[in-house]
Amino acid sequence: MNSETDIQLSGPFSVTDAAGRGHNIKAIRIFDEGYGIIDVYVDFAAAIGKERLYEDKVLIAQVLAQLRRAGYVGPDFGHGDLGLQDDKLIVLEAPEEFNDFAASKGWKNLADEFADEQDTETDDAPGQAASVSKLDALKNKFKA
Repeated sequence: MNSETDIQLSGPFSVTDAAGRGHNIKAIRIFDEGYGIIDVYVDFAAAIGKERLYEDKVLIAQVLAQLRRAGYVGPDFGHGDLGLQDDKLIVLEAPEEFNDFAASKGWKNLADEFADEQDTETDDAPGQAASVSKLDALKNKFKA
């Protein structure tokens, strides 16, 4: 975990998968900034190998129960990008309803920030000039 860019939503806890095997989870976390859909990272204390635990409904239900104890109210998650799954990590894709909970924990939706700035620039400058200057500013922001 990178303490500068991560928001920890849960500390350590234990779960059991559908086959009855126990697993220790170190943390559930998200990145502090993002656009719209939030990836939720579930860090395991030990390697889970090639197990497809991101598809294990019993295990995922326990992860969601942990998040609900932390205050999340909303629908269940699906698995995230399969390329992000790891031998000590599963990645879940949170639904849009998760955004309010994440924001309450310090997550910043960069899309909202972009929309607010776009509205301001559109009001101030006619035509395409605002969108071109906004695009240039956004490119410069992410070059660093």
